[in-house]
Amino acid sequence: MTAPRTLTRTREDLAEFLRMHREKIAPEEVGLPRGRRRRTPGLRREEVAALAGVGLTWYTWLEQGRDISVSATFLDNLSKVLKLDAAERRHLFLLAHQRLPSELGKTWCSVPPLVQTLMNDLPTRPAYILNLRWDVLAWNGAADKLFNFSAHAPERRNMLWLLFTDPAMRQRLSPWEEQVCQMLSSFRRDFARATEDPAIEALVEELTKVAPEFKAWWKNQEVNAPCQGVRHLYLDGIGAIAFEHTTLTVDEERHLRLVYYAHKGADTEKQAFNEWVVG
Repeated sequence: MTAPRTLTRTREDLAEFLRMHREKIAPEEVGLPRGRRRRTPGLRREEVAALAGVGLTWYTWLEQGRDISVSATFLDNLSKVLKLDAAERRHLFLLAHQRLPSELGKTWCSVPPLVQTLMNDLPTRPAYILNLRWDVLAWNGAADKLFNFSAHAPERRNMLWLLFTDPAMRQRLSPWEEQVCQMLSSFRRDFARATEDPAIEALVEELTKVAPEFKAWWKNQEVNAPCQGVRHLYLDGIGAIAFEHTTLTVDEERHLRLVYYAHKGADTEKQAFNEWVVG
């Protein structure tokens, strides 16, 4: 039976992808001598096979685009041998007809300047950037007026920490317990993605010691999927006010997300909030 054209093309792409990346790796980069008689640019097939822990014939068939099955473990080993970055590793998995690989989350701590410009262009729409640990990395004026991020030291400028330890944040969210429980269940997803990130582990351990509510609720193991909905806040001089909020991906690989709030009430309430923000 003839293989479908789409699969044939994918195998051809896989063969070219492997050959190109194999030829990019200098022998010295993987601890091999170059030798005088080396005519192949980069690594030889037998060298890649040995480093990846498979036989030469099997790897040759793979690089020739033959219809053979591969394991996720082998693809991970091959990614390391060929020094693939995260995007290239995902591409290799897709070309080999594998599911996308699981990737351990890592905490990223910088934001592209253009993202800050975008938030600044929303003067009455609170917006801020979170990383995987929920550190607040950047924000606009409206978000600062709402949550007072700039008043906190950078090492304490973490949304989860503020939710459980900052009295002003506790007063801002109304009702506090219901909304914080929901947000904590959302954080649990990120915690599960970063099982080897010591910074996230340290945050959870410290909150367990200083916040009795966190310690009790963290044991519930609840996971809440939505990162959007309605947030109820209390503002001095205005009272209770509702916002629609959503989370937008800024950088998928670095797990940077923009949290955006939009006033949900009537025009008079919206005007009152706009004046409160800029006042």
